Amino acid sequence: MDGFSSSSSSSSPPSTEALMENVKTQLAQAYAEEFLETIRGKCFDKCITKPGSSLSGSESSCISRCVDRYIEATGIISRALFSSSH
Repeated sequence: MDGFSSSSSSSSPPSTEALMENVKTQLAQAYAEEFLETIRGKCFDKCITKPGSSLSGSESSCISRCVDRYIEATGIISRALFSSSH
């Protein structure tokens, strides 16, 4: 017997609500990781032309606009996905 089957037979199965909360938590973590990776991979590479100890005004503005666009796009996609699933 593997650890999963022996542990599941000795306790009651988790409730649907508990499973949904677990899925929501995992999705939130995945979205946060994707967001940070996108910011680092796209916005940083696009906006930071000369890495240094501080950002120039144009670099700071570029990062801000890039992050804002990504947040807006993510919101549009999320609304479209969730509205089509109902």
